[in-house]
Amino acid sequence: MEEPTNAIIQSSLDALMQDESFLPELNEGMREQAFTSLSSILSTPNKVHKSYLRVPLDNGKVVRIPSFRVQHNDALGPYKGGIRFHESVNEEEVMNLAFLMTLKNALHNVPFGGGKGGIVINPRNYSEKELNAISRKYVRYFADVIGPDKDIPAPDVGSGEREMDWMMAEYKKIHHGTPYLGSFTGKSVVNGGSKGRREATGKGVYFSFRYMIHDFLKEKEELLSSTDNVFAKTTLEMAHRPLKVAVQGFGNVGSVTAHEAYKCPLVDNTVVAVSDRNVTLYNEEGLNIPALIAFTAKNKGDLPTTEEQLAEAEAKAEIRGRDELLTLDVDVLFLAALENQLHEGNMENIKARIIVEGANAPTTEEADKYLSDKGVVIIPDILANAGGVIVSYFEWLQGRETRYDTEDEIYQKLVAQMKKTFDMILPQFYGDPFPLRQNCYIHSVSRLSEVLYRQGKLY
Repeated sequence: MEEPTNAIIQSSLDALMQDESFLPELNEGMREQAFTSLSSILSTPNKVHKSYLRVPLDNGKVVRIPSFRVQHNDALGPYKGGIRFHESVNEEEVMNLAFLMTLKNALHNVPFGGGKGGIVINPRNYSEKELNAISRKYVRYFADVIGPDKDIPAPDVGSGEREMDWMMAEYKKIHHGTPYLGSFTGKSVVNGGSKGRREATGKGVYFSFRYMIHDFLKEKEELLSSTDNVFAKTTLEMAHRPLKVAVQGFGNVGSVTAHEAYKCPLVDNTVVAVSDRNVTLYNEEGLNIPALIAFTAKNKGDLPTTEEQLAEAEAKAEIRGRDELLTLDVDVLFLAALENQLHEGNMENIKARIIVEGANAPTTEEADKYLSDKGVVIIPDILANAGGVIVSYFEWLQGRETRYDTEDEIYQKLVAQMKKTFDMILPQFYGDPFPLRQNCYIHSVSRLSEVLYRQGKLY
């Protein structure tokens, strides 16, 4: 895996090794041996599966499309992670995303391991019939390594409930007579999916911000005021005043996040900017998010890019360059697009004091350190965007029990699960000098390390 990923693991393990209360039964010699084993196990995936899908196109040609399924670690349960449909997909990226899934599930106490898949295509360049063939071929090629108790895929960038429905149908066809409802999550409700799954990640992303700046602060403001922690100072500065919000990415995650911010009665925030692959829309007085969502639903997910389209959407905004959103003078920046959006080239121009990672790995190691040193609060991906996998777990359970919760019940369970994690992490974060990301990683690696030790996998 990439060096930053290995550095994350090693720094977390180094902190745990110095903590004598962690696995105290390991004496000095055994301790060093065990932590060396942990470093080796966590820094490498269990399995990397790859194949070239043979797909006939509508024009009669046959193409071979690279595809991957990486299974990082299953100490906590079956592998779990989405299948990304994107032209930038590569083996290294999928390996790192699988690793992040392992950490995310460990952090939120979800009984899954970490996995990830990818297909190297731009789905906009293929017909619905071709995408159906690609989805089904993926299942055929990886049929022996996925399943309800082995590895449970879900949607990711470029894929959604339509693709999961197709894939589950193919799995059912191949594994006739065996349980199949839990083979994929993120399906349509009619095909055994969970109500609220599509919106779960975006709702969880906004909840992460709201809980920190409002719910938690309401109960613990005295605690934050009594510490010299630089991140507590930033949080207090942002509390009890109007906040300007920008959302990068207006797909499934970003649009829901923006809508949650738009309608939230508990936080005085205004969504002044949103962006997608084409454009940034800016309005200092606030954007009409419902109108923009309605427009994208009719225009293949794209935001308005001309004055005529803005008029059609009944939305008032300045049209700016796609990447301008990141450096706008805002208080809160939600990142809901792709990896490596904040980096060495733009980190010094970031003005937001709170950054929430709705996407996976949107901040490079250099940018993360630079911004954290400036006191910027970064709510990391494994903490903020876990709503999808948490509700996927609920969907998986419902498929096994053939009992389905209402949308309200799902959201109540989601909020309760994320609240438990925040109540565990935030007091430690505001009492430590470590950024929130490092606190989360230490907790995840701690849980994984203890489970691996108890399972006898360190020797």
